[in-house]
Amino acid sequence: MATATAAKAKKVAAPKVKNQQMLIDGKWVDAVSGKTFATTNPSTGQTICQVAEGDKADIDLAVKAARKALETGPWSRMSAAERGRLLYKLSDAVEEHKEELAALETLDNGKPLRDSLNADLPLSIKCYRYYAGWADKIQGKTIPIEGRFACMTRHEPIGVVGQIIPWNFPLLMQAWKWAPALACGNTVVLKPAEQTPLSALRVAQLAQEVGFPDGVINVVPGYGPTAGAGLSGHMEVDKIAFTGETRTGQIVMEAAARSNLKRVSLELGGKSPNIVFADADLDAAVDGAYFGLFFNQGQCCCAGSRLMVEEKIYDQFVEKLVAKAKVQNVGDPFDMATTQGPQVSEEQFDRILGFIEAGKKDGAKLLTGGDRCGTKGYFIQPTVFEGVKDDMRIAKEEIFGPVMSILKFKDIDEAITRGNKTMYGLAAAVWTRDIKKSMRVAQALKAGTVWVNCYDVFDAAAPFGGYKMSGMGRELGEYALSLYTEVKTITIALD
Repeated sequence: MATATAAKAKKVAAPKVKNQQMLIDGKWVDAVSGKTFATTNPSTGQTICQVAEGDKADIDLAVKAARKALETGPWSRMSAAERGRLLYKLSDAVEEHKEELAALETLDNGKPLRDSLNADLPLSIKCYRYYAGWADKIQGKTIPIEGRFACMTRHEPIGVVGQIIPWNFPLLMQAWKWAPALACGNTVVLKPAEQTPLSALRVAQLAQEVGFPDGVINVVPGYGPTAGAGLSGHMEVDKIAFTGETRTGQIVMEAAARSNLKRVSLELGGKSPNIVFADADLDAAVDGAYFGLFFNQGQCCCAGSRLMVEEKIYDQFVEKLVAKAKVQNVGDPFDMATTQGPQVSEEQFDRILGFIEAGKKDGAKLLTGGDRCGTKGYFIQPTVFEGVKDDMRIAKEEIFGPVMSILKFKDIDEAITRGNKTMYGLAAAVWTRDIKKSMRVAQALKAGTVWVNCYDVFDAAAPFGGYKMSGMGRELGEYALSLYTEVKTITIALD
């Protein structure tokens, strides 16, 4: 599929990609309608290739294939240990092709190749291996109940799982969804984001090559209102897992409720507070705050997009952070010296520039950036605003781009109150040398993940998910197994 690899040279050639079909029941096929859509290189705005455009008819075929594989195919007779071995084989295959996959991710998404290689691929591989180890350890309990009965529970696969993943971390979100679902014995129908379908399709090829039976894994590219809606509202889908924007998550949940009350898990938006106290390690906090917002071009649901700095160190902190923003290398993501690539699409590019204009209009002070970089592609300068107030759009709404809002606070009580003043609750961070203060703030913040003196630390074993309108359910770790299993109670009379 991809001919160039991410070698250690300073600059790597972008891979060449042929037109793509979809995977249904072990076969690579065109859409029933014959339609295709273009996936675009965000560095240039040019078409990479054409991709089969799935809709409801294709989803129907994929769901039927997944149901057959679940109930009568080899997957239904496969032991838990065998499922684990297949996941180990898939992790090995992803690792063997990591340079190709990293280059493909960079081409389709725009993230710097250094990030694809050093973050997305290692985390994806570890996720598959983590859940490969869980496959034969998913077990119920025996329960002592009154009377002469033997009572036990079984943790069984939910069934056919629909999964819809976003465009910001395509490979990693595919791993987060596939690995626990497959370890638990489910079959899947995956709809990748229409902006970034290529890496999902390539990993599906690898899954075929390592021996996953036909129909266990199905991948249907397409658009949300057609393929996505067809999947989330399908009567034969037993569970839907969605990662993306909050309003779309509400639509997915509504469709699930209207159809068959299928199980739903959602990982949605965020407006995470990143709180820096005066007693923090200043340089470490500056580095962490920059990384926490600008990593992946600011396209992270858990980005520390409300940077809250104690007034005693505010001016010094802002000066250091702006200096850091001004020396970033924005450009060709296939250049290993690049630290910031383009935004994923023209739509996202225009949306971010709109937020920058809103920040200016609302009275925030623009310290650096604020405009596009170059004349082609979707590059935006690292942008920093200070003097941001809680009621400004850039402080309330998820921007999903390289735009930092810096807010000033006086004391710990104010930091907690304002940190929680949001409809979101995905992540947060606290920077302080005082362990008591860090624990007080971490416990008080309404967020699914709180980092202390660090940011964006992820591990396959650590659960991730949100409070409030940031979603429901927890991905990763042992907690994710509950998203993909039903608990059955069996009671046997002994007399």
